[in-house]
Amino acid sequence: MLVVEDNEMNLQYVRGLLTKLGLTIVEARNGAEGLERWQQGGIDLILMDIQMPVLSGDQATHLIREQEQQQGGHVPIIALTAYALRGDRERFLAGGFDSYLAKPLSLMLLREELLRVVAGHRQGQNGGTDGGA
Repeated sequence: MLVVEDNEMNLQYVRGLLTKLGLTIVEARNGAEGLERWQQGGIDLILMDIQMPVLSGDQATHLIREQEQQQGGHVPIIALTAYALRGDRERFLAGGFDSYLAKPLSLMLLREELLRVVAGHRQGQNGGTDGGA
């Protein structure tokens, strides 16, 4: 799992949550680093902050989706953001994200969303639908 987050405190917090879930993570500090790391392969899921220097999470996700259209494949991307206003979830989903989580995260909500997104992704790979995510 790739975690793209520019804030060190947020990164430590997310790292701690994911470690409690027994997950192996790779880290990137901005969207450009995240895009580069994804291009190297071996990433099953991305947790992407939105506001970052160099390349925002929105921009990085857009570039990943463009490359996937050309090359095939689809990695689930969950937006991690402080944006929690009405319409933000829909905007992120329309922008290519598979899901959306508002900060601050809780272990329970993170776990539930990871399971939902992974299950939807697997179902989509087997010809099913992903439940609208």
